[in-house]
Amino acid sequence: MLSLPNLLTLSRIVMVPLLVWFLWWPTWAAGFGIAFALYCLMGVTDYFDGYLARAQGTVSKLGVFLDPIADKIMVAAVILMLVGTRHEDVAVITGVHIIAALVILLREIAVSGLREFLAGLQVSLPVSKLAKWKTTLQLVAFGALILAGALPAETWIKAVGLASLWGAAALTLITGWDYLRVGIRHMD
Repeated sequence: MLSLPNLLTLSRIVMVPLLVWFLWWPTWAAGFGIAFALYCLMGVTDYFDGYLARAQGTVSKLGVFLDPIADKIMVAAVILMLVGTRHEDVAVITGVHIIAALVILLREIAVSGLREFLAGLQVSLPVSKLAKWKTTLQLVAFGALILAGALPAETWIKAVGLASLWGAAALTLITGWDYLRVGIRHMD
């Protein structure tokens, strides 16, 4: 139960409050820089917990349960902090871009509920390749937007982050619809 992959997953959950703390002050560029480094570390642990579990043959029920929760906690916290950043010098996700962030957040909640419902029916909902691309774009988007808070003069970083955010939102809608179609087949 306390295998290295599970410890890596748990470490991501434990790091979320620290990530939020560094994102709390919108004018503290160094805090955003530290948050960016922490976010990157969390992304690396996300990759390695799954890789190590499969490579070592230590995939566990706890890991299967915790990994998506850790991902969703991290995504939700970052979205809330980046949308909540309201300072004239560092406004990260504002205006129409909030819609893209909301699409991502709502899909995370809906797919979690769908997975829980289908698990009760003993139906698995495997992650599609397109959903992996969505996750990659999402990670790039949030990383770039956090980095934009650390380097506000580098406006191209924010532009990359927002473009990636919209790309992730588009893939979010497509993969969310795909998952919903699978789920509807099992509903009465």
